[in-house]
Amino acid sequence: MAKTKTFSRLPKHVGLIPDGNRRWAKNQGLDPIEGYAAGLQKGLVMLDECLKIGIKEVSVYGFTMDNTKRPRDQREAFAFACVKFVECAMERGVSLRVIGDHTSPVFPPTLIEHALKRHGEGDMKVNILVNYGWNWDLQTAVSAQASATEKRPFQDHLASHDVSRIDLVVRWGGMRRLSGFLPVQSVYADFFVVEELWPDYEHEQFYEALRWYQKQDVTLGG
Repeated sequence: MAKTKTFSRLPKHVGLIPDGNRRWAKNQGLDPIEGYAAGLQKGLVMLDECLKIGIKEVSVYGFTMDNTKRPRDQREAFAFACVKFVECAMERGVSLRVIGDHTSPVFPPTLIEHALKRHGEGDMKVNILVNYGWNWDLQTAVSAQASATEKRPFQDHLASHDVSRIDLVVRWGGMRRLSGFLPVQSVYADFFVVEELWPDYEHEQFYEALRWYQKQDVTLGG
């Protein structure tokens, strides 16, 4: 088992895009839904590692509105994985919020309460995107700002308003795109790609991303 590492500079907020579940299942000769189950287990391993290292906030891509176009068995599989992730994350004493359109029939009803407010008072904030859409997030802000009687910054009206600016986004599966992942919070994020598929996650992949981040010149445009 890999030992916990120490780093000279940690990102306060890490965004995780755990991609490649279906490709992994295909490579293993399994049904695609098996990939989501495998991905769930690695997600919990990853969460425990972030807690050990001392990451202050983690945002995880669960599934997007576009993902709901997939076959029903896959939709049910990744929705179930998100529900289990939330349940297991809360057992770890984190401060958790679900970000996504809970008014949709594809949204897991057991997660609605977590979508309405943050639960838990742990030192680490965990945000999981469930039935999330970048356009939905931005349109929520546009509508709220238009009807607001008090002038406030645009980002304060986002559906994801209590998610802080992301320092580092790590995407598994070799793809080099954000896929609509929290576009406002990711505007100055450094982006690291892991070639391995998500169910093949190992701690060293994350350590490599953190070592790479330490070498980046973070200026926020200044």
